Amino acid sequence: MNLVKSKNKGDKLNSGFMLVLVLVMGSIFVVIMSSFVGYVVTQNQVINFRIEQQKATDIAEAGLNYYKWYLAHNPDDVTDGTGLPGPYVHQYFDPEGGAVGEFSLSIASSTYCGSVASIDVESTAYTYEDPTAVSVISARYNRPTVAEYSFITNGAVWYGSDRIITGPVHSNQGIKMDGSHNSFVGSGLADWSCTSSFGCSPTITVDGVYTSTANATPGLFSFPVSPVDFAGLTLDLSDMRTRAQNNGGIYFGPSGVSGYRVVFNGDGTVTVYEVDSTLSYWALSSYEGWHTDERNVMNGTTLRSTQTINSNCPLLYFEDKVWLEGDISQKVTIAAADLSSGAQTNIVLSDNIQYVPGSGAGLLAIAEDDIDVGLVVPTDMRTDGIFVAQNGRFGRNHYATAYLTASLDPYVCRNSLTRFGSVVSNGRVGTRWTGTTACGTYASGFGLRTTSFDVDQVDSPPPLTPETSDVYTFDDWRQEG
Repeated sequence: MNLVKSKNKGDKLNSGFMLVLVLVMGSIFVVIMSSFVGYVVTQNQVINFRIEQQKATDIAEAGLNYYKWYLAHNPDDVTDGTGLPGPYVHQYFDPEGGAVGEFSLSIASSTYCGSVASIDVESTAYTYEDPTAVSVISARYNRPTVAEYSFITNGAVWYGSDRIITGPVHSNQGIKMDGSHNSFVGSGLADWSCTSSFGCSPTITVDGVYTSTANATPGLFSFPVSPVDFAGLTLDLSDMRTRAQNNGGIYFGPSGVSGYRVVFNGDGTVTVYEVDSTLSYWALSSYEGWHTDERNVMNGTTLRSTQTINSNCPLLYFEDKVWLEGDISQKVTIAAADLSSGAQTNIVLSDNIQYVPGSGAGLLAIAEDDIDVGLVVPTDMRTDGIFVAQNGRFGRNHYATAYLTASLDPYVCRNSLTRFGSVVSNGRVGTRWTGTTACGTYASGFGLRTTSFDVDQVDSPPPLTPETSDVYTFDDWRQEG
């Protein structure tokens, strides 16, 4: 009897242990299954959220595209046609499902002297299916400008074997590219006559872009291409004068003497001198031949004033000739044009023109006629900026010691010219002359010329930089979150 009782007691203990084990394992299974189901549900919610957020991103992009379209029809309107501050809310319609969400636009513009320079648009969107799945996209709208090029010329041009060019090059006429380059070289002509003034003797008919050296990269040549409308690039100098006079810029009328010397001081100020007199000597240009040059080398100046450049309207306008130099620490535009007498005016680059490092500076210099690289300049010269010779040409005349005074003779031959920016020239450009080897391997000018377009000016050009298209393009696209 005692043995039987002991066996029953053991069975009960085993049964209790199994029950506890089943309960524990069942609880663990329930927890695991609950977690798995919760994970599946959460993942499904995340996936659905991401799907709706992607739809919201598409709607936000539609908002940016909508405003690009709007600007094409209403240039410079930053109020979405309302005349009121934003944000501006629009429904987004699916052609098959009606309204599926909304986008809201916040719009801001960068303006100089009352002229819109760029437009920033932020598009915030969501779907009606899940208003919490918000997407935010922003972009800057700019019109393309001449800052995208190293050179744009309306005349035929010869880039010599000493040239090192970074950035696109365009001419409406023929191009002889004997220099080193790393980008597109385009001519508006299928072919042209290369004469002795371009290093071809006898005259031969060549492709729109032609080379006679191994320096160039013919694979980057393109011809004929659509010409650049120089009339479209021409800036309204009268409008610039009005803006300088009435919007906080700096304006100087006719000097009554030879013109103005303008010196940027690298601290947001500019010093202006009257040029009282100049030296007279002989010079050669492609358009005038040998001629008396009486207005290039300064012989005496008188201080007029030092002024702070208005950051809201950094525009300087001179109704006379300008000698330009100095250090630049901001975006600024300078124009030289005499609209009163009808006499066309030049800008002379008389010394180094450089950007202060880290300042985000940019220069646009516009001459109604020529932009001349002066005679009395550093042997290693640097000029930063976008230079526009509206009706004339960018270049340096040919000088010979036989036609200069002894004090000017050393300036005939210069070592190097480094340019950081763009040149827009109605006429043929040139800063080195071939012929009698007075300078060793060349007749006058600069032995080495290095040119690079400035990518910083592409994204944020100086005020009133000439545009190459009326169509706004996206720049600095970014998505938040």
